[in-house]
Amino acid sequence: MPAAAPKPNPLLTQSTAKRPVQLDMPYAPVEKRPLPPGRPREWYVTHNRRLKAMRLAIALLDSGVHLPGQARNETIRSAAELIGVRPPSDTTCHMVRALMRYSR
Repeated sequence: MPAAAPKPNPLLTQSTAKRPVQLDMPYAPVEKRPLPPGRPREWYVTHNRRLKAMRLAIALLDSGVHLPGQARNETIRSAAELIGVRPPSDTTCHMVRALMRYSR
């Protein structure tokens, strides 16, 4: 009796994306959606701070700052100016360094 041919693993051979993804195209941000209503104000403040910290961490990584020790507040604030966001607070700068630290 011949051995059964192994079935191809769909996770390794095909994409789960709903539309084709071209990786050679420049980055385009996703469309913004409104935040869910009914949350306390502090939730929105924290959520927006996290989003800003992620954007700044990505900008720093793209610019060659790979270690949290290299990301001083001045460096983070100059990256914010480069990408066109308001200068971050000390708390947001701390969050950027934490994101860089925990992503390793």
